[in-house]
Amino acid sequence: MRCGNREFKWGERTYVMGIINVSPDSFSGDGLTSAESALAQARRMASEGADILDIGGESTRPGAPEVELEDELTRVIPTIRQIAAEIPIPISVDSTKYELVRQALEAGAAIINDQWGLKKEPRLAELSAKTGAPLILMSNQRDKGGYDACAKRDTAYYNDIMREVIDSLHTSISLAEKAGVSSDKIIIDPGLGFGKTWQFDLEIIRRLEELKTLNRPVLVGPSRKSFIKMVLNLPTNQRVEGTAAAVAIAISKGAEIVRVHDVKEMVRVCRVSDAIMGKSAPSS
Repeated sequence: MRCGNREFKWGERTYVMGIINVSPDSFSGDGLTSAESALAQARRMASEGADILDIGGESTRPGAPEVELEDELTRVIPTIRQIAAEIPIPISVDSTKYELVRQALEAGAAIINDQWGLKKEPRLAELSAKTGAPLILMSNQRDKGGYDACAKRDTAYYNDIMREVIDSLHTSISLAEKAGVSSDKIIIDPGLGFGKTWQFDLEIIRRLEELKTLNRPVLVGPSRKSFIKMVLNLPTNQRVEGTAAAVAIAISKGAEIVRVHDVKEMVRVCRVSDAIMGKSAPSS
């Protein structure tokens, strides 16, 4: 798959997507408030080995207020423009808003990251087809339930979580292909934390290889997620080891891309995991 000026060869090694949140309302506490601070973070992530930079301007934590289009444009477009002008790493835009994604691609983004898998905005598939930008489709079940912040409990229920995730992704893939997106431009994401209880998140990672039936590269985003908190009882800034465990197991189950906050540490985890799995050999 070609993403911007780079070619991704699935199966050779695991690729690392670094998260850049230009929103003050980030669940992980790493939200940035200016294009300059985002550029500094992008430089650091590039030096640490990131393969993709994922830029978003709206928090996706449960209960977060929706950001108006103009506000999100102000946060995201200057950031993408500055980073794309300096750093030769493919940028993905994390949004479901058609106009924002359109402008982001014009500003230098090369990948569309749709965390609703075309449920909210099916026209994103048309943008992908028109521009040739790869399309990440995530399985999002928040319309079914999830963590209830008021009741402080999980409400989502599934008879078979992986079957529902696979069915959801299959529907999204079909919508994308009907809009003209080439099958080799589609990446899938099971959507850890999006309408799933923390126990279901663990089960998804444990059964991740079942996504191979969809014959698409798999992206997994376990970084600092609440399932790590439930296991270790640690705040977001102390979940690097839990993230590392989830990343290593996801790679063993077939993940091709991992979306993370702690790029330096997770690049190291990926390299060792890849060596164990026979994906790549040490350089010396």
